[in-house]
Amino acid sequence: MLPPTDPRDIPVLTDAIDEQGGARPPLDTKAVHAAILSETLELADSLLHQAVRDIEATLFERVLDRLRAQLPELVDRVLREHLGAERGPL
Repeated sequence: MLPPTDPRDIPVLTDAIDEQGGARPPLDTKAVHAAILSETLELADSLLHQAVRDIEATLFERVLDRLRAQLPELVDRVLREHLGAERGPL
């Protein structure tokens, strides 16, 4: 029977071994950091540009809807004002 193991006894690996059993070359953490940062910023840029396009489309539709709703009354009011001014007092 095996002696009980303490969960705090975690083995520490000093050399990373790849799938083929050979030692891995050391990791260039600066290059990995730069690659992650670059990819993250590209993704953020793309998502923000898409969000701006979506917001612009939504605002454009809202403005057009308001224009459609308010334009008939505006035209009626302006026509009444101008027709009343052209007739003058009787």
